[in-house]
Amino acid sequence: MITIEEVIIFFEIILIDLVLAGDNAIIIGMVASQFKDDLRKKIIFWGIGAAVILRIFFTLIATFLLQINGLKLIGGLILLYIVYKLYKDIVATEKSSKPDIKVDNSSIYKAIWTVIIADVSMSLDNVLGVAGAAKGHYYLLIFGLALSIALMAFAANLVARWIKTYKWIGWAGLIAILVVALDLIYSDIKVFI
Repeated sequence: MITIEEVIIFFEIILIDLVLAGDNAIIIGMVASQFKDDLRKKIIFWGIGAAVILRIFFTLIATFLLQINGLKLIGGLILLYIVYKLYKDIVATEKSSKPDIKVDNSSIYKAIWTVIIADVSMSLDNVLGVAGAAKGHYYLLIFGLALSIALMAFAANLVARWIKTYKWIGWAGLIAILVVALDLIYSDIKVFI
């Protein structure tokens, strides 16, 4: 029997993935766009491959760490910082339409390294958001991981267009991440009081 809590978690995970997984694919696409077709395909392949591996690795770690008292507070604070950064991005996007990303296109290895560095930070925030929202429901956590990978690999351009066209998706995702962050912080503070 599916509970109301599980339905709410399901929609929180979708919103978080829409906002955070789409960003990762956009970065990969922007870096790859600076190269010729044959190199572009390699950069996209290695970039998405690295993001998938990092998401699986971070999911395993985050699931374990979020069970330890005190670390939910840290995860919640990190998510609050991510909410702040996303808020600035949403406000900046409303003022200008083109993100400012510097790409060193002197070699494919530098481009792949740029993508991997972006993958590390973006995979971590996505996993923290989804793991925090899942609240120990492992099948929802696995769904969130699979959805983020699918969105990143197959639907990045569509998600990016949706977020640009329908600003409420970005705002709803931001609110979902904020709720998860506050819930993580509250659940840890509650244990220590």
